[in-house]
Parts: sequence; structure tokens; C-alpha cells
Amino acid sequence: LHIRSGEKVGIGGRSGAGKTTLVSLLLRLYDVTSGRILIDGQDIAAVTQESLRAQIAVVTQDTALLHRSVGESIRYGRPDASDADVIAAARAAHADGFVRDLVDAQGQRGYAAQVGERGVKLSGGQRQRIAIARALATNAEVLVCDEPTSALDVSVQAQVLNLLRDLQRRRGLTYLFISHNLAVVKDVSDRHAVMYHG
Repeated sequence: LHIRSGEKVGIGGRSGAGKTTLVSLLLRLYDVTSGRILIDGQDIAAVTQESLRAQIAVVTQDTALLHRSVGESIRYGRPDASDADVIAAARAAHADGFVRDLVDAQGQRGYAAQVGERGVKLSGGQRQRIAIARALATNAEVLVCDEPTSALDVSVQAQVLNLLRDLQRRRGLTYLFISHNLAVVKDVSDRHAVMYHG
């Protein structure tokens, strides 16, 4: 599979086909036992995991947020991000509108509001938009969305898919969208590949 810089590629296939394993290999959670994964012609086995993961942001189906403020949750992947960076990422993720309306039990508002343990004070769609904002705030060159809509109801899924269509137009960002739903894969990618038994 060859993916050009800036390309938006969908990876489809049934459950168990190897889609999430592909992401794990890309992030070097496992090392490959045969074949190679190259980024810009460089074998990822020859670079540190830290430098590799600094270039790749991931949004999964089960977004875990820490019991911190919204701003800290977005900044988590890049602690030195400025407030302006955090807000820009939230706007790009269509999260700024609802974030500004948040108020927690202590009366903290907006980006200072606490999200609760694992983000329980936010809806599933809001958690996913915060996760996408967190990924965008890292300024990683590659964004991997691994089944980001599978745990959402249909109406919220549509909102997140609209956001991903917007990201499709974002210049310079290479993104992989992984889903068992081939119709969704085709809808949010320029090109798609289907996996079968790895």
C-alpha cells in the first residue's frame, strides 16, 4: 500500500481483517516480522518511537479523556500549545461552539470547564470532536482515524463524518480513515483500500 503525502485514504474491511493491526504496526506498538513500513523513504524500525509518534495523531472509537479541563484535554498531545493553538484546533474540529457554552459544577466555563472522568460530562459526539481537536493540535503530519464513528448514534455520526469531510480538504494533512463500513470509507476518502485476512 503506497500513500502519497497529503492523500486521504480509507481502509475498509470486515472486523478481524487486520485494520487496527495496521495502525498498531504504523505506531510501532508491534514491530513488523516481515515487510517494511516506510515514511518518506525511511524505515520506521530505524527511528525512535517518540519521533515516529510525534508525526502521527490517532483518533480511536473509544475516546478516553482525563478528568481535566477541555483546554488541557486538547493540549494533552502537545503541552506547549498556546491558547490560540488550542482554540484554532477546536474550531477546526467544530468544537469551539459547544466548548464556549460548557459550565462545570464549580462554575468554570468554556476551555476551563472540567470534562469529568473519561469525559463523562460530554456527549459521545462532543468527546470525538475534542479527540479530533487534540489530534489536530499536535500538528502531526499524519492523522489516523480508527473507527471514530462506530460507537456513535446515527445523527452524531453524521456530524463527525461532516467534520472528517472538511478535513479531507485540509492541505498538507495525510489521513487514514479506517472503518468496517465501506460506504463511509468511500464517502470520506479520496481513495480506498479493502483489507481481507490481513
